[in-house]
Parts: sequence; C-alpha cells; structure tokens
Amino acid sequence: MVDTKTKTLGEILRHSGVSRRGFLKFCTATASMMALPPGMVPAIAAALDKARRPSVIWLSFQECTGCTESLTRSHSPSLENLIFDHISLDYHHTLQVASGDAAEAAREEAMHANAGSYLVVVDGSIPLGNPGYSTTAGFSNLQILEETAAGAAAVIAVGTCAAFGGLPKADPNPTGAVSVRDIVTDKPVINVSGCPPIPVVITGVLAHYLTFGTLPELDQYGRPKAFYGTSIHDRCYRRPFYDKGLFASTFDDEGARSGWCLYKLGCKGPMTYNACATAKWNEGTSWPVESGHGCLGCSQPDFWDAGGFYNALSIPVGELSRTVSYATAAGLGLGAVAAGINHRSKVEANRRHGEVTVDDLEKTS
Repeated sequence: MVDTKTKTLGEILRHSGVSRRGFLKFCTATASMMALPPGMVPAIAAALDKARRPSVIWLSFQECTGCTESLTRSHSPSLENLIFDHISLDYHHTLQVASGDAAEAAREEAMHANAGSYLVVVDGSIPLGNPGYSTTAGFSNLQILEETAAGAAAVIAVGTCAAFGGLPKADPNPTGAVSVRDIVTDKPVINVSGCPPIPVVITGVLAHYLTFGTLPELDQYGRPKAFYGTSIHDRCYRRPFYDKGLFASTFDDEGARSGWCLYKLGCKGPMTYNACATAKWNEGTSWPVESGHGCLGCSQPDFWDAGGFYNALSIPVGELSRTVSYATAAGLGLGAVAAGINHRSKVEANRRHGEVTVDDLEKTS
C-alpha cells in the first residue's frame, strides 16, 4: 500500500501501473489544455513526477450543485484520476461519504495537517445581508469561509456565483450575496466563472497549480487567460455570417438553420470571454451556440441583469459595446453591398437572356 500523503505523484502512478507512455499522453493533453507549446511537455512531466498531491477542501454555499455536476463530467483528466491520482479531495459535501461531525472533523484535520499548503475551492455566493440564510454545521457561510481560507495557499472560486455573486446577487439581491473576492483579500483568489464552468477548465486550473506550484496568469476579472483570454464571438463558427451582416431573425427561420449569426436574438458572444467554442461540453460534443441557442454571457459579471437574455446588445455601454455596435453596422453595410452586387449580377444575367422583369428594374434603380 502506497502512502499517498508522502509519496510523489510519479511514485503513486508507477505503483498503480500507469505506463510512461500513458503519463506522457496525459502531460501532452495538459499542455494543450493550458495553451502551452509542445516543448513544455517534458517540463510538465518532470514537475508532475515530483509533485505531491495537494489537499483540496471544497466549500459549497449559495449554489445549485451545478458546479459539482460539471466537475463530475470532467474527462481530461477524468474525475477519478483527478481525485485519486492528482489531488486529495479531503472535504466536499456532495461527494464525500462522511456527514455530520465526521465530515467537519475531516475538514479540520485537512486544515491542520496541511496548514499553508492546501487549496480551497468555493462554489456559491456568500450571503452577507442575511448570514443565517445559508449555514454549515450551524455556522454561517462567512464564518466557514474565513476560517477555512485562513490557512490556505490559494482559493479557487468555481462558478459565477462564487466568482461574481451570480444569480443570488441578481437584483434585488435579497440575501446580500457577495463573491469570494469580496471576502478573501489576503490570499490569491482565482475565478473560474461560468454557470456552470466548463469541466476541463476546473480541472485545468488544478492541473496548472499542481504542475507549476503557482496560479496561471489572470485577466482583469481574476480568471485564467488560457481559458478566458478570447471572446466566444472570436472563436464562434457563426462569426463569418456576422461579418457579412447575415443574422437570424427567429430561432427557426432559414437563417438560423443555415448557421447565421444569433446576435439579433440576444447572443452575448461578443462581450463574453470563455472557452465554450473550443473546449465545448459533454466531452467536446457541442456547446449552446452550436446547438442553436445564443450565448447568455454566463461567465461575465452580473450576466443575469445584463438587459435580458434575448435582447440584442443595441445600447452602447463602454468601449466594448461601442466596438460591437460599430462591427455590427459594418457587417450590415457589407451585407447590403454584397446583396446589391449579387442582385445586379442576377439582373445582368436575366438581361442577357431577355428575362428582365419590372421588379428587377425597380430593385436595381
């Protein structure tokens, strides 16, 4: 029996019968997932081989369990490999067998045994306006978070509720919900937003920490740039239709069936930063826009109150929205020009065959 508390990851994997080939395959997938060049694979392999499993304490507050559901659907690495080979998930309400006093004892033991080195993962917002609204073992979410985060190396806020307040914070915010960063100010906090976040993004952040011992480079909202550095709009396969000014008017019209842009139907892709278009969901099968529904912008702050899910971004607010408005106008202009050129070509062809109609002449004039 290998002592997983003291042995390195490499020793644990070899004892478990994992081949060098399989290990390097995982390292290659990890490098790709973190947008690192292939030349980094040997460095990742060396780091993981010597790494010891970090203790992870997962706290659930005002949430819907969707983030845990997302974690259990991770396939790169898989959940079982993540938990048993790469991290030590020592406390998690939904996934652990223990309950009551035994569960809280597990959290306290993990905190004391790994003081200064464990990771805290939080999903759900914290109700400051009504601390007793959400409790664990008789203690408020605020008390549990402050106590657990005090000895942590870093905190990972998983899901938009933990990262930005999410749905509980939506107007009128009856519980006074706030994000993890509003509470934890003396520790590194990384936001993995999304409602829920993409499974491989959750595990990718943990893999990065395990590999390099540091948190990845973050954007202005504290999110890893490797996953949130590009807008969904820029990676969307419907983008060429947007540039041509071709937009679906309803979810079941010919344009929608032909893959036209869903911007007019409220798609928030131009203002949303996430890896949905590349990582996709359900083991890379699909994602909302590919399934025919516009992006809701769920990885952005205050997405629930951002003007309605099915309203187009028609009112410019800030530089980003102005850019989107200009791009839309340009796309519509190009679309009109292209339509005019196509129509004139059709009229010219009809003229040569003596089939010019009155309607053709009126539209061309």
